[in-house]
Amino acid sequence: MLSTLVMTVIGADRPGLVQLVAARVADHGGNWLESRMCHLGGQFAGLLRVEVAAERVDELVGALHRLEKDGLRVIVHTEGAGALTKAAGAVAVLELVGQDRPGILRSVSGVFAAHGVNVEELSSERVSAPMGGGILFQARATVLVPATVKLAAVRADLEKIAADLMVDLTIAPAKG
Repeated sequence: MLSTLVMTVIGADRPGLVQLVAARVADHGGNWLESRMCHLGGQFAGLLRVEVAAERVDELVGALHRLEKDGLRVIVHTEGAGALTKAAGAVAVLELVGQDRPGILRSVSGVFAAHGVNVEELSSERVSAPMGGGILFQARATVLVPATVKLAAVRADLEKIAADLMVDLTIAPAKG
């Protein structure tokens, strides 16, 4: 029987960090299923999901925790029998851009939470505005809108806060 592990990995960025993790997974019979990794503020940060034979889980987790001596902190979550199943609904994509200021994501995620919308993936960054116009905040989110919620209602509530936040945003069904 296979077990699924979901983990976060963080440490000072340098070449070879992905190889350290990949080698531990492979050396313990694990299969790398999916991941998201990036360089943030001088740190390497990653999320990954692997599967491994149930009888080798403890061995793999121990090997991953020993990466701390190499400067990597690894937190592992083992998916149990009660793992959540994918909820029914429609996938939508939010794109947002505006002058950077505190609280943008708090407001947007508040609308999502009020409607029971789940954030499946989120990326954001601060960039220089063209023509010396300051700093812009940009975000892109893939969300799951429950089958019981109308995307138009979510869009209307987002549009209500967009003016206060001084951002342009769109939310539309995902293509694909």
